[in-house]
Amino acid sequence: MMALRVFLLALAAFALTMTDVQARPRGLVEPALHILPGGPGHPRVALTFDACMGRTDHRILDALISGHIPATIFVTGRWLKKNRAAFEILLAHPDLFEIEDHGAMHVPAVDRPVKIYGIASAGSAEAVKKEVEGGRSAIEAAGGPHPLWFRGSTALYSLSAISQIRRLGFSVAGFSVNGDGGSLFSAALAEKTISRAKDGDVVISHINQPTHAAGAGVVKGILDLKARGYGFVKLDEVQPTGTDGTTGTLPVAKTAGHPSLPKKG
Repeated sequence: MMALRVFLLALAAFALTMTDVQARPRGLVEPALHILPGGPGHPRVALTFDACMGRTDHRILDALISGHIPATIFVTGRWLKKNRAAFEILLAHPDLFEIEDHGAMHVPAVDRPVKIYGIASAGSAEAVKKEVEGGRSAIEAAGGPHPLWFRGSTALYSLSAISQIRRLGFSVAGFSVNGDGGSLFSAALAEKTISRAKDGDVVISHINQPTHAAGAGVVKGILDLKARGYGFVKLDEVQPTGTDGTTGTLPVAKTAGHPSLPKKG
């Protein structure tokens, strides 16, 4: 029975991987991101969550608060409009939650017209700018901090859009572990994936799908890591490392308690 369960989980992961390959247009990149490891006896990971649209998964939010587990939350302007109470909770716990930009309307930051997983891209440099700066403005208008990280819808980008986003003053937030498969994993697969995170990993999951089974597994996976002695950090607490697909390096410098781009000329 156990062997069959493991096989089915592996089959589900393979199917999702093949779907990802088929749905990703050519010429787009998915930036990688890690944090510096805590080292032997002090493993740590950075938990990041996308709040795309819809509602708030309080299974995850409540578990983070009760477990005093820090995380970086990427919010869209669309999500903010319907989740003011949840946003106030994030603001009330600055020790736990770092709030960053996921865009205005959850539009992929790609400056040519394509569809990614069925979602139409921004389609032009002007539209990419509107998506990025619109997300930042929505956060600030709601009383949030000035965001310096951006993660776009689908986490895929054209190289020219990445360069543009950097010029707008953002670092592009990749990841190293896809914790919930866009919130489509089963609870068992989400738990297994997250609990297998390694020292220095950056995990992406979703906090806006309270009706999806994946959320329960996300919580269990995080608690599995905590029980094994893992620590959790926000992106503004560490020096991330990775590649963004343009220069081969992640253009991030930790300054004044928050990662930011090197100063322009």
